[in-house]
Amino acid sequence: MAGQARHDKEKVFLKINPADNVAVALTDLHAGEQLTVDGQAITIRSNVPAGHKFALTDIPENGDVIKYGYPIGHARQPILQGDWVNEKTIKTNLSGLLDYEYHPVDNQESQLTNDGRDDSCGHLSFKGYKRANGDVGVRNEIWVIPTVGCVNGTANVLAEKLRQETQGKGVDAIVAYPHNYGCSQLGDDHENTRKILRDMVLHPNAGGILMVGLGCENNQISAFKELLGEWDDSRVKFIETQKVEDEYETGMQLLREIYETASNDVRSDVPLSELKIGLKCGGSDGFSGITANPLLGVFSDFLIAQGGSTVLTEVPEMFGAETILMNRCVNETMFDKTVHLINDFKDYFMRNEQPVYENPSPGNKAGGISTLEEKSLGCTQKCGKSLVKDVLKYGDRIHTKGLNLLSAPGNDLVAATALAACGCHLVLFTTGRGTPFGTFVPTLKVSTNTLLYQRKPGWIDFNAGTIVENETINEVNERFIEYIIRVASGEPVNNEKKGYREIAIFKTGVTL
Repeated sequence: MAGQARHDKEKVFLKINPADNVAVALTDLHAGEQLTVDGQAITIRSNVPAGHKFALTDIPENGDVIKYGYPIGHARQPILQGDWVNEKTIKTNLSGLLDYEYHPVDNQESQLTNDGRDDSCGHLSFKGYKRANGDVGVRNEIWVIPTVGCVNGTANVLAEKLRQETQGKGVDAIVAYPHNYGCSQLGDDHENTRKILRDMVLHPNAGGILMVGLGCENNQISAFKELLGEWDDSRVKFIETQKVEDEYETGMQLLREIYETASNDVRSDVPLSELKIGLKCGGSDGFSGITANPLLGVFSDFLIAQGGSTVLTEVPEMFGAETILMNRCVNETMFDKTVHLINDFKDYFMRNEQPVYENPSPGNKAGGISTLEEKSLGCTQKCGKSLVKDVLKYGDRIHTKGLNLLSAPGNDLVAATALAACGCHLVLFTTGRGTPFGTFVPTLKVSTNTLLYQRKPGWIDFNAGTIVENETINEVNERFIEYIIRVASGEPVNNEKKGYREIAIFKTGVTL
């Protein structure tokens, strides 16, 4: 390969923004290889793996490294043109807390019709379940939810018995959701547990719920009912196992009543404006900010233009790109909420005497991401260019259509659970490294590269890697929209096919 000249038309590298002083290798590049970038010959000085960066110019020590048109850190040492640029040669620019000012961008939704919808695609619809309270679900499942970890085993057995008894017919799934909490917690941790469980009970993807309690736990069913507010007692039932002689027989009797109601539900046409989608990434690589995350951004803008809603979370992975989101806030009130969203999470790190910017992970670095700024600038592309309409605290539920920001950490299962709990029907999860998990709503994996899609067909549901191969992002998005509509209408994704369904609740304090 040494001495062979290649250029950008052969798609071996990508310069993302005209201001960038690094480019991304789309295939493995080798020392001595010659490239032509913006009419200039560049010799690669060392092997550069696919997804990683190489320098387009000499960058002096402490000079900014520019990608996506923004600094992603500074050079630890002089970097020469053609050098491989990675976490060993650049360092984050981030430190401490920042003061923020609101500089609103032009309204990105000016192209929409007066009612906030884009009519260019017509009024699209999917087949969903209309609930009595006006909510809409994309699944019709029966969930067995423990109030406390002490009865996890009971919940698991009850769900399995109903599956055996019904052979899984009549509803989309019958699932127990064990967790560790509901007792021995204080303050915010106790409230976080109650809120997430409340949000699950109220989620329209559930056609029926059995809450299984012990009786002596902190998360008492009587108090939980007060938090729950109104519910359909033909679909939501409760059992305290200390108060009945045979919890299995009593539980099965209640589940049979729930099943009788839920199994009669049918799908009907629902406008796409009712769809609520969570945006998440994990196991990111150097292609995440080039393929899968921008695809979600284009889809997010499309759905919002149709009158729907999307939610972006992973607050620590907004650090370094937060001002972009702040300046897209619809008004100063939302700007102030976003500032609190960011600073409250930074304060959480500092209270626990942990570094605020200890990111990215080893897997991210192996995939080509070197600093938190680089990770965040790629991560935040998932929410496109729409205005931020609301900011949600952890455990809050969506009540404003459009783009929402949600307080939750970057941890995959905790964040995905929080997205589902706030009311998202689906979670779109981009990944360059791959992961099999799913939360309590369909968790659809989008690969950043074709190799992962080919290697892990049992994990990955949709491939965005073709965006740097032979398709435009708009062509891929057209297929993506069609696929999302099929999934919302009942087509299962991989985590559902395999039964990978879990929840994780954010914990910040002591355990008694």
